Amino acid sequence: MLKDVEGVLIDLDGTIFNGDELIPGAIQAISYIRSLNKKIMFLSNRGNYSREMCFEKLTRLGVEVLYEEIILSSTVTAMYLQEYYPKCSVWTLGDVGLKEELEGSGVKLASAPEEADFLVITLHENLSYYELNRAFQAVQHGARILATNSDKTFPNENGKSIDVAGMIGAIEAATGKRTELVFGKPSHFMVEAALRQLALNANQCMIIGDSLGSDIEMGKMHGMKTLLVLSGNTSRKQLEFILESNNPDYVCDSINEIINEKMEVQQ
Repeated sequence: MLKDVEGVLIDLDGTIFNGDELIPGAIQAISYIRSLNKKIMFLSNRGNYSREMCFEKLTRLGVEVLYEEIILSSTVTAMYLQEYYPKCSVWTLGDVGLKEELEGSGVKLASAPEEADFLVITLHENLSYYELNRAFQAVQHGARILATNSDKTFPNENGKSIDVAGMIGAIEAATGKRTELVFGKPSHFMVEAALRQLALNANQCMIIGDSLGSDIEMGKMHGMKTLLVLSGNTSRKQLEFILESNNPDYVCDSINEIINEKMEVQQ
């Protein structure tokens, strides 16, 4: 399966961990991929984390990782704003990790909602009405809406939880304005950032993830090999209803099965 693959893009939520619980065998699977001299990039739609937070979490869970092997949707959002709007002011709706990643890339955070050029929306796991209303005020005063990702759910130790789509929906419904750009998987922003870091072409890579709509769709659109794991967002029953264009190349119950190549080849 890994023949002709030089780089492996690995999702985090539902693939390596669910919440604070490491998926059994994930560490061994990563070590196995490294033993084959494959380059690795951890690619996640976690926009409410900074890379530093993600690095600390993976290290705490015992995962062998380098800081430069992590690209999050917050990372790509910060890259875009710094490159194309270096003088802009940003208001955020999300957890503190997004602010950390933006500030770390030199993006200016607005001191008040009405001063913002952009509102950036990500997951907010401790959302209050006050914070939601402040984001609403930013858009009311002219801020354009961006989002780190638009996933509907993400898996944790308790099952599925609402993701960024819920926060986007609230702001769009209240303001009548639409989100202009979404930076997370399956967007080209994520692909380009990962391939640039790996110094590889898409056809030299495989993506491993638990989401048909972000991981597998992104891989298929860009000509990568795709491996769907059933340890997170996608159940085996859902495979019966997927479109042929979104059909993964391989399916397995968990990433640890890559060691013995105990995966199914999809037709």
